[in-house]
Amino acid sequence: MSDKIIKNLKGEKMRENKGFTLLELLVVIVILSLLAALLVPKLTGRLGEAKIDTTKIQLKEVKRALEMYKVDNGTYPTTEQGLKALVKKPDTPPVPKKWKQYLEKVPKDAWGNELIYIYPSDKHPFELKSAGPDGEVGTEDDISVWDE
Repeated sequence: MSDKIIKNLKGEKMRENKGFTLLELLVVIVILSLLAALLVPKLTGRLGEAKIDTTKIQLKEVKRALEMYKVDNGTYPTTEQGLKALVKKPDTPPVPKKWKQYLEKVPKDAWGNELIYIYPSDKHPFELKSAGPDGEVGTEDDISVWDE
């Protein structure tokens, strides 16, 4: 055998261990499984909260860009022009006279869905929102830039 014979402090001969026993590996696997069972639900809840927070931040950034657009051009982009007007100069009326690029690209929400933009809006100067985690517009999990 390739195991080396070594002496312990008392001078007794012992074999040097080269690895773990199957029982030791099983115990470690059980412990890791228990930890995962306890921690994964907590972490996934945090992930959902983080996606909501990320989407709120994105909405605020787009809102700032829309406000700068209005300052420069006297009006917000129309619903037809959409948020693309913040990235590329619109060629549909009203064509902005002092257009600049306000965003590098139009962001999506944290779930990969397009943001919803409507101008004019009934309650606010414009409506800017995400359909939320379920991806369906008009449900209670929608996230609006006006909600705080």
